[in-house]
Amino acid sequence: MASPNILVVDDQPINVQLLKRKLEREGIRVTTAYNGIEALKSVAAEKPDLILLDVMMPDMDGIEVCQRLQSNEETRSIPVIFITARTSKEGKLEGLGVGAVDYITKPIDLDETLARVQTQLRFVAINREMVDLQRRLVEARRAATIGAVTQGIAHNLNNLLGVVIGYLDLVKAYYDKPDQVRKNAQHVEDAVQRIVSIIKQLSSLVVKTRPPLTKAKLQQLIEGGITRFQNEYRITPEVTINNPLGDMLIDSNFEIFEEVLAKVMMNAWESYDNRPGEPRPVVISTALVSRPNEGELVQITVEDHGRGIDPEIRDHAFEPFISSKNTVGVGMGLTVARHALRNLGGEVTLNDRPGGGAQAVLVHPVTKRIPKNTPHDE
Repeated sequence: MASPNILVVDDQPINVQLLKRKLEREGIRVTTAYNGIEALKSVAAEKPDLILLDVMMPDMDGIEVCQRLQSNEETRSIPVIFITARTSKEGKLEGLGVGAVDYITKPIDLDETLARVQTQLRFVAINREMVDLQRRLVEARRAATIGAVTQGIAHNLNNLLGVVIGYLDLVKAYYDKPDQVRKNAQHVEDAVQRIVSIIKQLSSLVVKTRPPLTKAKLQQLIEGGITRFQNEYRITPEVTINNPLGDMLIDSNFEIFEEVLAKVMMNAWESYDNRPGEPRPVVISTALVSRPNEGELVQITVEDHGRGIDPEIRDHAFEPFISSKNTVGVGMGLTVARHALRNLGGEVTLNDRPGGGAQAVLVHPVTKRIPKNTPHDE
């Protein structure tokens, strides 16, 4: 492991030399500078692990140097310990207020300085370990997601292709019976449409361009999502809409909003046990909420009275091809819904519904804002 590198900045050469000698005895590499301009040039060239910075210097004092370091994304994370003759509380607070992590008062106590430096270097090492761990976790998560998607695609497509081949065999076996041929051909077409749907959903997950937004009426968006659900899945649901916000205008994208709502409604529909004639009510409610740093949001809750959230998939419900159902060709609806809504700056979460069933909670900004990072950006 390379020795840490510290930049010592002071306009008094004797202080620089004393600190340099003390730190080098401890195996620390030391770079020196004697004014603010030299310090900034040295930081740009060396990227030190830590800076010991004198506050009182001519032309450009330590406060200004620290402010410039803080304003630069590449140097903002470098810890700065101020060396100052100021002993007042106000003077120390000024230094900490511009981004310094600690301060040392003159006359310099070399042992105390070494102890403070070593403490900050430990923090730097811990922070780097955390950054590296986070990077490895992201890579592992990405690899796991790719593996899950690949495995899910292979499993679903193999099953669907098996369905296609099976019904094609029946078509050939009953070629002289037109009604039977039409019936089996319809099954083939349904399976092929499922395959097309999987490919379409995968394509939507890799789209990185931000969708165009227009002013849209909330009630119209909800009704459009219900219509899309009915047309896409050929299901006529029992839907109750509680929309006190009415025709409130929000910045959205009709196509994406309707797709999200349709997929969330399908998840609600499939949460019921498949009993003939059993009603499958779905309730859609709206509310206006406000969150710190996010502003006003429309909250759309899609509720069902079904089986609720399976504990086995609770923490993985939004991962590709995670499903508690044994149906062929499902398992990406919530993944696509979350990804699509995040592209609009919103979010989808899944919660237990008080009294049984589940709630999918969609939040959507009222006005356009920068969307959150999506899975493919991680």
